[in-house]
Amino acid sequence: MRVLNYLELESRLERSGIGTATDHQRRALAWTDVEVLTSPWAGGGPAASVARRVTGDPLFADYDLAHCNLIGPGSLAVARHSRRNDIPLVLHAHVTREDFAESFRGSTAVAPALGRYLRWFYSQADLVLCPSEYTKGVLESYPVSAPIRPVTNGVDLDSLEGHEAFRASYRDHYDLEGLVVFAVGNVFERKGLSTFCRLAAETDHEFAWFGPYDAGPLAGRAVRRWVGDPPDNVTFTGWIEDKRGAFAAGDVFCFPAKVENQGLVVLEAMACGTPVVLRDIPVFREYYEDGHDCLLCGTRAEFREALSRLAGDPDLRARLGDNARVTARAHGLDRVAGELREAYAAARERANRASATD
Repeated sequence: MRVLNYLELESRLERSGIGTATDHQRRALAWTDVEVLTSPWAGGGPAASVARRVTGDPLFADYDLAHCNLIGPGSLAVARHSRRNDIPLVLHAHVTREDFAESFRGSTAVAPALGRYLRWFYSQADLVLCPSEYTKGVLESYPVSAPIRPVTNGVDLDSLEGHEAFRASYRDHYDLEGLVVFAVGNVFERKGLSTFCRLAAETDHEFAWFGPYDAGPLAGRAVRRWVGDPPDNVTFTGWIEDKRGAFAAGDVFCFPAKVENQGLVVLEAMACGTPVVLRDIPVFREYYEDGHDCLLCGTRAEFREALSRLAGDPDLRARLGDNARVTARAHGLDRVAGELREAYAAARERANRASATD
């Protein structure tokens, strides 16, 4: 089977959660008999394909199933082409109205309109994939009319191998000492930025957020505030060359995100054996167990207490980290490969039934 696994704007999303999830899909499918095509365009790109179309050549490449990971015009074109040509269509719901809010300036105001678009867009699919049962419930509430199936984003364990070797150099580079509480990823208020900074101001630990931020006109108010004038014990690193350096430099992963569909960086921190402290939200309850492989906190006071416990109890840090590593390994790319193969088979079956009844 030849599958289009498409991520428009791929070069801009390389280090985003969506980009990483798409990369995991492709790496996982490389272990199977599925042939993966990454561009839908017969000419290599939209402009070249349109030029070929003028001479009678096809606009789209040849594939047996389309799997789109974003929601923009390129994915919409693929969806329309698939529907017109009876090609099974899988749409991956990495984006929801809820996780779009509080991402950049104006995103919360746009979120309701986005929700209406997503309801229509995802409903075109033969099968919608999403990272969790929580996200499935969100999509059903819109409501999306297509079948919805959770598939883990997974974690690429090999990409984190050898992270320990980066500890000294990254701590030296960012002038980090003692127990370091850290986060990884793009700096957004939805990721719990204000809680992270207020916790830092209320404790004596070093805090570091490894990841890019936008301080320009698209930046949200909270990002401009905290990045522009952070507490003395908070470091915003900006872009880093190797994510392994972040997971090596930090000691306790603190992720007070308000909304997540799964939280790839949580699985990456767990894969490194790092104790994690998370906001008590439904998606984390779905995947993780409080006191076993993480600590879940509902208030800032609970976050403070959790950090204090971990700072004073190396055995607790070690136990949570060991259990977290086991949890992460259960989300390896072998699992992603199996779940995708099953999903593709289900999408093809539904598309065939729909074609037979037309």
